[in-house]
Amino acid sequence: MLKVKSVKLFFDGALGSRGAAFFEPYADDPSNIGLLRITPEYITKVAKAALAAGMGVNTHCIGIRGNRLCLDAYGEALKDYPDVDHRFRIEHAQIVRAEDIELFTELGVIPAMQPTHCTSDMRFIAERTGEERAKYSYAWRSFIDAGHKIPCGSDFPVESVNPLYGIYSAVSRQDHQGMPENGWHPEQKMTIEEAIKGFTIWAAYGAWQEDVLGSIEVGKMADITILDKDLLTIEPEDILTTKVLATIVGGDVKYINSSGSR
Repeated sequence: MLKVKSVKLFFDGALGSRGAAFFEPYADDPSNIGLLRITPEYITKVAKAALAAGMGVNTHCIGIRGNRLCLDAYGEALKDYPDVDHRFRIEHAQIVRAEDIELFTELGVIPAMQPTHCTSDMRFIAERTGEERAKYSYAWRSFIDAGHKIPCGSDFPVESVNPLYGIYSAVSRQDHQGMPENGWHPEQKMTIEEAIKGFTIWAAYGAWQEDVLGSIEVGKMADITILDKDLLTIEPEDILTTKVLATIVGGDVKYINSSGSR
């Protein structure tokens, strides 16, 4: 049940505490550009060691400076391993620029993102960053259109572990009361198919496990969740009231909804 394939690093801080690293100051804190907890050179050092050991690196990056400097550090390490299937990830990749998405693509770095972060943070993002930087906050559509798979998760215990909440956030960019109308920066929404992939086959790909997890196919682990609604046909708000009827792990039934509620 456990496979260790990557090293986790923490580069910058969080957006809520104004620790996410930017090149320009926070809009609501003009003397602050955030913080870096380690150096880019250390990321390169760890990345080279990971590549030599056949492992990956997953680095926490929130702000534009954190994301860009991490990409540059990965790029330095990859010069010695130009053809390896490294699957380096940036965890969160919350606020980037268009040119940084191009560099993600050029280097083959995976943006691993948590959709509920967007709907938790959207009430203060523009206040922190200004409207221009907010345009590429939680930029799922821009990443997908650039050819990326986005492994999705919850960042539990920071957010709820419930994947249905993440799928709802990905397709609506709204809170659980349906606000704002049409979603926050709706141009960055995922489709329902993409959101489901994010929590299944794309997540498996990000962990080098797409051969055993992430889809229902002969030879895979038969990890299956049975829901009382078809997520492909219902309205986004109905995702929040969808019930789990059963879960199957490795072919064994582990949970049955005994309440009878559907």
